Amino acid sequence: MEFEFGWLVVAAIMVLTSVFAHLVSRRFGAPILLVFLLLGMLAGEDGPLGIEFSDAKIAFLVGSMALAVILFDGGMRTPMAAVRVAWGPALVLATVGVVVTAGVVAVFLMLVFDVEWRRAMLAGSVVASTDAAAVFSLLGQHGIGLSDRLKATLEVESGANDPMGIFLTIVFVEMLRLDTAVLGWPVVGHFAQQMGLGFAIGAGGGFLMVWLANRLELTGGLYPILAFAMALLIFAGTQTIGGSGFLAVYLAGIVFGNRRVRAQQLTGRFFDGLTWLGQIGLFLMLGLLVTPSQLYAEAPQAIVGAVVLIVLARPLAVLLSLSPFGFTLREQLFVAWVGLRGAVPIFLALLPFMAGLDPDRALFKVAFVVVLVSLLVQGWTIPFVANLLKVALPPSPEPAPRFDVDLMHTLDRDLVAYEVKPHSRATDWLLADLDLPERVWIISVLRGEQVLAPDTLQKLEAKDIALVLTPPEHSLAVDRWFSARFASTVRELPEGSGDFVVEGDHTLRQVSGIYGLALPGVDLDQTIDAFVRASEGGTPGRGDRVKLGEVELVVLDVIGDEVTRVGINLDPRPRGWRGLLARFRR
Repeated sequence: MEFEFGWLVVAAIMVLTSVFAHLVSRRFGAPILLVFLLLGMLAGEDGPLGIEFSDAKIAFLVGSMALAVILFDGGMRTPMAAVRVAWGPALVLATVGVVVTAGVVAVFLMLVFDVEWRRAMLAGSVVASTDAAAVFSLLGQHGIGLSDRLKATLEVESGANDPMGIFLTIVFVEMLRLDTAVLGWPVVGHFAQQMGLGFAIGAGGGFLMVWLANRLELTGGLYPILAFAMALLIFAGTQTIGGSGFLAVYLAGIVFGNRRVRAQQLTGRFFDGLTWLGQIGLFLMLGLLVTPSQLYAEAPQAIVGAVVLIVLARPLAVLLSLSPFGFTLREQLFVAWVGLRGAVPIFLALLPFMAGLDPDRALFKVAFVVVLVSLLVQGWTIPFVANLLKVALPPSPEPAPRFDVDLMHTLDRDLVAYEVKPHSRATDWLLADLDLPERVWIISVLRGEQVLAPDTLQKLEAKDIALVLTPPEHSLAVDRWFSARFASTVRELPEGSGDFVVEGDHTLRQVSGIYGLALPGVDLDQTIDAFVRASEGGTPGRGDRVKLGEVELVVLDVIGDEVTRVGINLDPRPRGWRGLLARFRR
């Protein structure tokens, strides 16, 4: 018993160390997942603790559970608006992009290292997909302002491309295991089965989770446990019957996160903590699996392969996948650079080892070094590359601190307490003149130790606590009313985001007169906000671009569905391949 408790002490200390390491990584900008991985290596066989761990089956099982939780949480936090905006480019990246990446890496291994083509494709498939944990974590850690479409594409792709990487890996493992060069139409049928079952069970399971959460009368703390158990059941059940559990659990998360359910805030906070625990446990465990002294033999080949993956395979896959969707060349290069590799390649490299095809774990070691290089080089330089390529938008307003109170799911309202920030829009107007969205009500204000009714106040002040009743769909708009005002100057705007900045409530006539723009055939009495929303056919996002005569409007700030600031780009350039050819001609 003492021995067992001793291991529990070691595990607790490792997790605590990871928590404190997060504070250090934020200070120095180090990718936190890299820190977790290095801590696992330090605790391993060559490290001070000398822990020996080599059970691939346990690692695969625990890794599967952790990835299922991470993908479900990522789906929960993916708004349906982001899916609608990004599903096209993200789907192509998650399928065609993964195949192209694997193929380019395989061709390189065949030509340079004379690797047999099936083994080369297996290696390429293992490292082809980006990692949801790495992308979700590092984009959030660096807090980079990206256009809504660009950010949504990166996040949806990273959550959706694991099934293709896993499928390709399994296909080439089977080809090597059966010693055959052709699997034929059964492979196509198996892929259709995996994707079809994953989609059907994921969507259906998500709606079932919503139905159960809203119908069962449970103690509050049991709702997150219900969601957790259902997510694991959807993942494992889909895998068991031959579908893609990873696709299923991600889709279930999207469905569950975009529906109104009981204990929604509590469940969200529960999964936030569980996801962090999953990331810590997953990367610590993968670090323990590696013996650093045994990496030297594979390091040169792995480093060269990582460089080819980063500078050739991923960029080529992105350019082929995204050019038809109107992304600028700068945006495509940024997507290529943020193709981070994390736990998934190491996780997939366990499959050939367990199948007896990689007895000395050479592919596992190569995948591990590729992940280290990716996290070191790409993960550490994301902010630098975003600024270099000028895709970073001005920062969003500093969010107002908020506390959510769960109401009955049958009420189409959220109860939110906001701390009013200085210089917010809410402090600039008389309380009676606040043009809050429809059906949004301030029901009470806490000022110091006083509880005040709104009709007794003239204005809100900084540090007031406003208790607000709001429909869920207006939550973001209300956030921006109480947040610090969006502040940027033309000098802070990235190239191409505007030579001038104007407010969204200006009319086109005012803009035309001030800047001398010729706007034939345009209703000059409509506001910029109305023009942009009509042109986009819905709610625009930050970074969206709209043609206005000979100039281009770039959306810089949106509150709810209201475009509040735009940049006027006087010299819009062609995008994608056309832009590249135009610059080449010049």
